[in-house]
Amino acid sequence: MSIISNINEVKKKLDGCQLIAVSKTKPKEDILAAYEGGQRAFGENKVQEMADKADALPKDIQWHMIGHLQRNKVKYIVPFVHLIHSVDSVRLLKEINKQGEKIERVVPVLLQMHIAEEDTKFGLDENELHELLTSEEFKNMNFIEVQGLMGMATFTEDKEKIRREFKFLKKIFDKVNSQFNDEKLNLKELSMGMSGDYPIAIEEGSTMVRVGSAIFGERNSH
Repeated sequence: MSIISNINEVKKKLDGCQLIAVSKTKPKEDILAAYEGGQRAFGENKVQEMADKADALPKDIQWHMIGHLQRNKVKYIVPFVHLIHSVDSVRLLKEINKQGEKIERVVPVLLQMHIAEEDTKFGLDENELHELLTSEEFKNMNFIEVQGLMGMATFTEDKEKIRREFKFLKKIFDKVNSQFNDEKLNLKELSMGMSGDYPIAIEEGSTMVRVGSAIFGERNSH
């Protein structure tokens, strides 16, 4: 099947959810094929690769940073990134705010939560999230806008476990929305679900799914 027909297959299941086409490791030609099929939001996990693609591809593409982001690389994407999904520490948030201030741009971010029963995933736990959102430091960050939360379920065949983890993240999302009334906290996005589990994520309240191999075929490793 072609990239466009794969996208159309995924879109049938979205139920109002936004599709981020994960284009990491994929050539520009594949991204253009998806673009010609109407896709505008693409996810990358490496700063240099994303910057190179943004430079070469149509300017109305929305670039989403979905991979672990190192603080020393933030400055390269702050001018153009549409949304950073993977903010997993206060130190990273401070750096994004600092780089945003330099160019006077408010940078949209999601806070990454650790919901999987695996040590390999990055993210904040519920207490760390609460501490961050109630801190003076956070209140003084004027160049970030927290638009929501992101999380990755355990990589497993156990669908019930995946569902439990997504439910847990949705519960945290709802709790934060009811507890905080802050102009900087405009929690509207819940980014959860990838190629293997996005239908479950949509059922559990995801507003954004990050789908790669179901669109572009298996990933090229690098």
